[in-house]
Amino acid sequence: MFGIPGKQAVTLTPTAATQVRKLMQRDNTAGLRIGVKKGGCAGMEYTMDYVAEVDPMDEVVEQDGARVMIAPMAQMFLFGTEIDYQTSLLESGFRFNNPNVVEACGCGESIKFADM
Repeated sequence: MFGIPGKQAVTLTPTAATQVRKLMQRDNTAGLRIGVKKGGCAGMEYTMDYVAEVDPMDEVVEQDGARVMIAPMAQMFLFGTEIDYQTSLLESGFRFNNPNVVEACGCGESIKFADM
């Protein structure tokens, strides 16, 4: 929908692709659906859910056996994003390197996009 021909809407690091693929197999899901919603102190939050089937309106990105679906309303906000998976002593989780974000809250849970 908002893509550039020949370029994926989002990319996954090898670590993120491994984690998505592992969770898809463990839970027998079609993939990870990502989106955005209003909320948090900066105004928007990412959403992530493993789903049983692909919505025909989703943008589908497949990389190294991992499948990520981007909800229609989130496509313009996520284009160009790199998704990583990081593990530390205290936490592990997906991280979004999103060039469209202009501000993030201190806790890193919410984001603000440039006015579109």
